[in-house]
Amino acid sequence: MKKTGYSNTANLATALSLLLLAGCSSIPVMVPDMALQPAQPVKLEGAQGPLTTAQSKEILARLEKHGDDTNIFDKHLALEAEIVGSPLVVSNQVELLIDGPTTYAAMFEAIENARDHINMETFIIEDDEIGQRFAELLIRKQKSGVQVNLIYDSVGSLFTPREFFVPLKESGVNVLEFNPVNPLMARKGWQVNRRDHRKLLIVDGQVAFVGGINISSVYSSGSFGKARPAKGKQPWRDTHLRISGPVVREFQELFLATWGEQEGDLLALRDYFPDPTIQGTEVVRAIGSSPDQPYNQIYVTLLSAINSAESQVLLTNAYFVPDPQLLAALKEAVQRGVDVRLLLPSKTDSVMVFYASRSYYDELLSAGVKIYERQDALLHAKTALVDGVWSTIGSTNLDWRSFTNNHEINAVMLGQAFGAQMQAMFEADLKSSKQITLEQWRKRSIATRIKERAARLWARML
Repeated sequence: MKKTGYSNTANLATALSLLLLAGCSSIPVMVPDMALQPAQPVKLEGAQGPLTTAQSKEILARLEKHGDDTNIFDKHLALEAEIVGSPLVVSNQVELLIDGPTTYAAMFEAIENARDHINMETFIIEDDEIGQRFAELLIRKQKSGVQVNLIYDSVGSLFTPREFFVPLKESGVNVLEFNPVNPLMARKGWQVNRRDHRKLLIVDGQVAFVGGINISSVYSSGSFGKARPAKGKQPWRDTHLRISGPVVREFQELFLATWGEQEGDLLALRDYFPDPTIQGTEVVRAIGSSPDQPYNQIYVTLLSAINSAESQVLLTNAYFVPDPQLLAALKEAVQRGVDVRLLLPSKTDSVMVFYASRSYYDELLSAGVKIYERQDALLHAKTALVDGVWSTIGSTNLDWRSFTNNHEINAVMLGQAFGAQMQAMFEADLKSSKQITLEQWRKRSIATRIKERAARLWARML
């Protein structure tokens, strides 16, 4: 275990205990189906702001020409329009990034090309080969005149020595520790159970990266045999996005809102909101969630998409500890004839979550939900595809902590073109997965069942 850099170990131990003892939050009851027909025609936003009704109709008509069933697309479009929050934004380019090597290569390229500013927000940044490479690159860009602003989570980066951040700060990088574990360092009310689980990188206000990948060498190898891990190490399977276009403004606003909410130092003046330009044809919505909101927008939009599903629900998630509403939505979808498939880990970095997740298998399999476990890699991705037209990728796990205590961030993409890429990715994962059958599952050992029951008791706090 690495040294933490904290001198007062007693305070640290106390803080860690409080993480487990913090009060249980509840997920508010949602309207079962929020896919209501909008009172007005769906309107989109583009590079120059809100589009007219006529412009919106023209773009939607072009999207529908590529679809086999436009009614499904229309239904999910109406769903997204009904859920208030950030707008649906057109004219974006979205690149699917699979696993760490591909994601880091794209990030390094974007950072190298930065000319004005770099805003990074991450749950974990480790003092290892990957963390050092990011630090060195950020320091070099800061010294060249590019302003770098970094937010890292105190709990997620608990074992990163404080000395790791010293060269960053000395170079002029603005470094902000989100909700410090040490109460003596708190800038506002101490809320030890609140975490910044987002993974977000924005370069020059023109390109954004969002997904499930932290800054850590555990992602250094791919999970499909292209780059094998070092001996004794297992590959991690994760998914990220590179997004350019007008929707980057929405991600930028989320970053700056977090900086302000955490009372970070005044940021240097930079061109954080350059004039947006048309980059592609993707319709994207940026969704950020936090415990301060009256309800979790990512939870609501996912639950509503599942409740609106007509043909297929494909969920890939690292930490699956569902609440009763999500369980009901999945089972009811099967009853409507929807093909519901869950892709979950066969290996884990959290034993409690692993067994808590498996405690739901019998109930789900009995209801007709198909469950697969990814083999030969530690699955850390958080993605969903509904009816081939509604996709999301981000940092949000399907557990109580993500929905009630964490700051999370996701991108939602609408359209069959990107949906086809998501479908292909899911099917590739299935080739490296094992399907769990109800008959097989009920043959598991008594010891395993006891572990599942024990972990289930902690479901709301994992």
